[in-house]
Amino acid sequence: MTTIKQALKNKLAKKELDIMPSSFDVVGSIAVIEIPPELKKKEKVIAETMIKLFKPVKTVAKKSGIHYGKYRRQKLEVLAGEKTKVAEYKESGVRMRVDLEKCYFSSRLGTERLRIAKQVKKGEKVLVMFSGVAPYPLVIARNAEPAVVYGVELNPVAHKYAEENVKLNKLQDKIKLYKGDVVGVVPELKKKFDRILMPMPKTSLTFLETAFKAVKKGTIIHFYTFGREEEFKEIRAKIKSECKKHKKKCRILRTVKAGQYAPGVYRVCVDFRLL
Repeated sequence: MTTIKQALKNKLAKKELDIMPSSFDVVGSIAVIEIPPELKKKEKVIAETMIKLFKPVKTVAKKSGIHYGKYRRQKLEVLAGEKTKVAEYKESGVRMRVDLEKCYFSSRLGTERLRIAKQVKKGEKVLVMFSGVAPYPLVIARNAEPAVVYGVELNPVAHKYAEENVKLNKLQDKIKLYKGDVVGVVPELKKKFDRILMPMPKTSLTFLETAFKAVKKGTIIHFYTFGREEEFKEIRAKIKSECKKHKKKCRILRTVKAGQYAPGVYRVCVDFRLL
């Protein structure tokens, strides 16, 4: 298969090809790419070439800046193709619609979402904090046999898409969604869960206290953070320290690399059980 760099060989100078990214994300029919400032004059050519080269791609958008704000949004600029930022995406037997500019979403976490779903036992009550457009609840409900999956999301746009996605997949009997801050919503649920997911790596440590309000003996927490491999031991120590601080005992089950965040920095999931 022809790569994007090979396809651009006669359209970019060698020094331009050297800095041209070789990878990008595809969500449904939308390709999202980071283009270096040095290639700004060539971005239209790059985008049009991508649409010709990759048949499923009908829209090419470039990232503009980093994720920002409490909703972790990503500004996008459509460079070529259909003028839309709403993707229709399929993963592990579920369909999802997501506004890639107004909602945080990563197609790269598909393998990780299925890894979690495969651990869910029949009849479990599952809580997904920071549930977004509901990818984790949907994949779990479709690929496991939980009693119920609760999702809590602060971003009103993401919550709206989550509700649509649950209906789209006819999983209303398995998924319950709540809009609001987990700090306020989780205690109000007055429920104890068998499994809790915390997929917001940058600030997850500050929300462990909230998660502890919904645990019981045997609850498994999937705790996400960022770190280098040499920091994994320290990350596990912080979790144990936080458990001790809240008079909880825990056992670390495993530490999983759930994708690369930056050179040498991983999205890490620490699975641990409350004793």
